[in-house]
Amino acid sequence: MKEENVFVVFAKQNTVTLESGPVPQPKEGEVLIRTRKTLISTGTELTRLSGEFPKDSVWAGYSVYPTRSGYDNIGVIIGVGKSVSKELVGKRVGTYGEHARFVVSRADELRFVRDDVSDDEAVFYTIAEIVLNGVRRANVRLGDAVVIYGAGLLGQLAARFCRLCGAMPVMVVDVSDERLGLLPKDKAIVGVNSGECDVQKVVSEHTKGRMAGIVFEVTGNPTLIPSEFKVLARQGRFIVLSSPRGPTVFDFHDLCNSPSYTIIGTHNSSHPAFESPENPWTKLRDDEFFFDLVADGEVDVGGLISHLEPYTKAPELYQMLLKDRTKAMGVILDWT
Repeated sequence: MKEENVFVVFAKQNTVTLESGPVPQPKEGEVLIRTRKTLISTGTELTRLSGEFPKDSVWAGYSVYPTRSGYDNIGVIIGVGKSVSKELVGKRVGTYGEHARFVVSRADELRFVRDDVSDDEAVFYTIAEIVLNGVRRANVRLGDAVVIYGAGLLGQLAARFCRLCGAMPVMVVDVSDERLGLLPKDKAIVGVNSGECDVQKVVSEHTKGRMAGIVFEVTGNPTLIPSEFKVLARQGRFIVLSSPRGPTVFDFHDLCNSPSYTIIGTHNSSHPAFESPENPWTKLRDDEFFFDLVADGEVDVGGLISHLEPYTKAPELYQMLLKDRTKAMGVILDWT
């Protein structure tokens, strides 16, 4: 019996289905991959699925239904197109492939996964890639006091990478004790429940009144952004690591000009296209670095997996996330 492809589709707003079709064939310079694991993006994908964004925004441009979804895929190469070495067959790789049983990718865009990194660990690579770029653009340095608003996957990895840079203290703000409880057991990483305490007071106490030199916005909630500047020291850096879901009413005098803040966007597209002596950290280089960090035990992502389910449960998982994503962290679909 001829095997078919299966893929996740956002059929319409708030509706997810599984559909089937022919297995794609690799063209010149491409490879065919049989998927092993994919990671659901509880930020970007849920925003697209829910339609919770202004109708004239950039979000609307790539949230037209029906659409396939997913951009974090770990699988094994099972075929190659013209001009691609057959020696790649059998290699385990990461790609921006969608949630599907089979995907194709350009051979020059493959992320080769180390043998000592599991599928469940490797599948976090795109999230790590995004955060590594944000931490680099923030120029986090030894001894910097950092506040991270949002303890989801991006915030969790931001805390870990900032500590690797030598930042201390690193304070992570969220309203969920469960999420804050997933932070590493490190005296220099402080979980702050904003629903139970005065965040400004906590930051002041942990910085001897100096406040934070760097603040990361990782909630994606545009209405929260102005309040997050309250913990930032004069001439500090405000890092937009999230993709806010709409406009923010912003006073550029009080929140930028007068205190001389620097506001830095860190979308994944700001990775350099090619390595250079000035900035060698392309997406591929950051992904390689992430796999090394995991393999060497510098970063543990296994504890961030909250759901690991067969792909057939994808529609149920998305509905669960739409209702309440606060209890979810790493949501992985198993295609094996």
